[in-house]
Amino acid sequence: MTTTIDNKNQTIKNILEKLYRKYNHRNLIKPDPLQFIYNYSDKRDMEIAGLLSASLAYGRVEQIQNSLTKLLGIIGKSPYQFVLEFNQTKRNKLRDFKHRFNTGDDISDLLELLKIILKKHNRIEEYFLQGFDKSDESIIPALSNFCDSLIKIHSSKHNGRINHNLEYLLVSPSRGSVCKRMNLFLRWMVRNDEVDSGLWKKIDKAKLIVPIDVHMGRLCGFLGFHNKKNISLKTAVEITRHFAEIEPSDPVKYDFALSRIGIVENCTGKYNDACQFCELNDFCKLR
Repeated sequence: MTTTIDNKNQTIKNILEKLYRKYNHRNLIKPDPLQFIYNYSDKRDMEIAGLLSASLAYGRVEQIQNSLTKLLGIIGKSPYQFVLEFNQTKRNKLRDFKHRFNTGDDISDLLELLKIILKKHNRIEEYFLQGFDKSDESIIPALSNFCDSLIKIHSSKHNGRINHNLEYLLVSPSRGSVCKRMNLFLRWMVRNDEVDSGLWKKIDKAKLIVPIDVHMGRLCGFLGFHNKKNISLKTAVEITRHFAEIEPSDPVKYDFALSRIGIVENCTGKYNDACQFCELNDFCKLR
């Protein structure tokens, strides 16, 4: 028997589709860090730019843009070639870079890891797939394998020392993180529409987890997708399950459009006069 979504979920789906049609366009990507992927045309360059952009996607929007503009300006026209030829001279070029508490040395440690894996695997995707199992319910085990294996390589190359700032760049589900930035990177790579690049072809987008931060957590709370004060990975999985009830084959479809409510419509978590025009106004608990 064919199942249908209930009336509430149908109402939510209609709203989300309206948001998707309104915001999910290439020309509306800025100021999202996803914009930096499209400065390149080679898939290998785009992957590296994407991983760096997602890894540094914390802090104020303007600060993220400024940091990525500076970093990718130093790296130059081909991130892939920069990584393959990475050496002490290139590390020195990054020495003065800083984004909040991540330094140029942290970025260099990440690029050294990418150099190691790209010498053996032509693409980041190929390396990621080493730890991916199609039978897994979600992408979480593969993401843990990816991040943890890179940290293990770094540790083995440095006499067991762990760079905890590098761990922050490669945040892993196995360490209890909600993994917003890494799930964001996977959305960019796996989904394929006017916004997301779809560079990775061998992972089912139904396995993705919604990237959750404070803002998205608040909006998803309004929609009744969770009732937690503190967002955990378990909460992100719960939220994703609710989106899957609405869009089973693509639960992360509405992430970009929903995030525009904060970035474009300036939702701050405090009710103001502009809120009456928001698509989520009927669900808003701030009133």
